[in-house]
Amino acid sequence: MIKNNLLLFAFFVLGFSSNSYSQAHLMPAQKTFKVAILAPLYLDSVFDEGKLKNKKSLPRFIMPGVDFVQGAMIAFDMIDVDGKKVEARIFDSKSTKTPVSSIIRNKQLDGTDLIIGSVRDPEYSQLASYAVRNNVPFVSATYPNDGGIRKNPNLIIVNPTLQANIDAIYSYILQKHGTDNIYLVKQKNDKRIENYFKAANTSEGKALLKINTINLDSSISTYGLRRMLDTSKQVVIIGASLDETFSAKLADAIYPIGKNNPIMYIGMPNWDGFRSFLKKDGYPDFPIYFTTSHMDVQKNQYKDYLVDQYFTKYRAKPTDVAYKGFEVAYYFTQILLNHPQDFMEHINDDKYAPFHKFNFRPVNLNNTDSIPDYFENKHLFIMKILNGEITNL
Repeated sequence: MIKNNLLLFAFFVLGFSSNSYSQAHLMPAQKTFKVAILAPLYLDSVFDEGKLKNKKSLPRFIMPGVDFVQGAMIAFDMIDVDGKKVEARIFDSKSTKTPVSSIIRNKQLDGTDLIIGSVRDPEYSQLASYAVRNNVPFVSATYPNDGGIRKNPNLIIVNPTLQANIDAIYSYILQKHGTDNIYLVKQKNDKRIENYFKAANTSEGKALLKINTINLDSSISTYGLRRMLDTSKQVVIIGASLDETFSAKLADAIYPIGKNNPIMYIGMPNWDGFRSFLKKDGYPDFPIYFTTSHMDVQKNQYKDYLVDQYFTKYRAKPTDVAYKGFEVAYYFTQILLNHPQDFMEHINDDKYAPFHKFNFRPVNLNNTDSIPDYFENKHLFIMKILNGEITNL
């Protein structure tokens, strides 16, 4: 299996040595729409003069970028161009020989109609700056951060920021659990998430929810926590931490209390990657909730095509990152093909969405500015982990 994967990966790299991928079975067209895909492939770390450095295994850290690009490639195969031509160019955002700064400086992105990146800083900021200077849409596909970017109406953030996730949690609790006993539990001296909740709770001028804050250190006990909770009615505990160790210790303390008292434990968008929460026998019959912008889609023609083509090409099931690569490449390229003159006005067109809807809203961090700082996807789902399985609420 390792050998087959290496051969497939080598074919993938060699096949894209020209950084170009054009749609097959094309009809003559007046314009070629150019899409740039950037992802961290780390090819310089894997290959030396066109040969694999390690013929026995591939480093795991390269796989998210590879999966993203492979999903995007399959999306381009599925797109019905209807007489139009799409040229997708693949760039390794972590190339040491031709970094993103060099790609921009050498004008390799010039003439591009759409940039899609699974990148983080510094490449994220470099691409955002290029996008606003050249008036080209830049879709940040996976980075849940605005990177300090301001006044950039060409930046589209698909993976919502932490603040957007917290706004979604707050809205859910307000609507569904507004009269319950609500506690925000955090580590001492970690005020970031607490401040986001305070901002959401006072956005109308006064606090709409009574949220009790509990500060804990590294030692969390069921006995100590139980004494801080009023369990006379439903309790909602917000795990205000991105740290797995703290969040898991808090779950360990809550679980025994939840056996005899109604408790909802809800937390952050990265909790879906916490191994301790995904163990089947970790917290039997005790649900843990979190937010996400991407959930497992129900069976449809797009999912069937991706799964079938991914297995045919790579003898594997597509990962979550491959799904994201397919989704953003298909969705935004379709918008480009059908609305090249007013692309930004159609970024919420549901008919192009292969898996689920988006809700891109302009974000103005300074309310006096008329120019959006960026557009951010505000469509979030509340998910449930129960007995190691993730489902939607």
